[in-house]
Amino acid sequence: IAYRDVGDSNYGKAIVGTISGTSISFGTEVTIASVYFQNPKQAYDANTQKIAIIYQDYTAGDGKGIVGTISGTSISFGTATQFTANNIEEISGAYDSVAQKVVYSYRDTSNSNVGTTVVGTISGTSISFGTVVVFTSNNVFKTSTCFNVSSGKVVLVYQDITDSNNGKLLNGTVSGTSISFSSSITYNTSGFYGGNFVTYNSGEGSNVISYGIGGSTYLGLGI
Repeated sequence: IAYRDVGDSNYGKAIVGTISGTSISFGTEVTIASVYFQNPKQAYDANTQKIAIIYQDYTAGDGKGIVGTISGTSISFGTATQFTANNIEEISGAYDSVAQKVVYSYRDTSNSNVGTTVVGTISGTSISFGTVVVFTSNNVFKTSTCFNVSSGKVVLVYQDITDSNNGKLLNGTVSGTSISFSSSITYNTSGFYGGNFVTYNSGEGSNVISYGIGGSTYLGLGI
């Protein structure tokens, strides 16, 4: 688990949990970064068996990534790598098991809130990044990312604020250290209230999206 510790100067912290039956026990808390740490999102790289976390370094005003190595009930971290000099929010991430890369999407608040994606490559205890890719020049919110093993595509959903707050879906293909996207598909025209999440259903080889919509009654929907 990665989080911002408000009680300790808003530093980034991580802790390892071990599940046994219906219980969970935790190791010792570890500091990820001694900065004002915001919006952490992590992905597990099965190839390197490492945890990759990206976050906004609010102290420096940029986006960074860092690699964690779990040993027993503890985790240690390498040196953080900057992938953008901009402020970022609404981060989500996934591991592409075909390309063996980690892929993160986010809202670039320093660039008119456009939707942006970056591909990361883990080597040892370090992570390097390709050039950031703008997946839409529209203002986005509520991004969520997963990997569809059946299609070999990165699946990205988001709220398109510029286009009447519609819910959009993109399929992305990683090549080297970059990613390209298909045309967007609209799956929700009722606006949003609450979350917007996509995951992969391995039994059906399909994706499941859950989100909330507003109106006279707030509803939670899944497709």
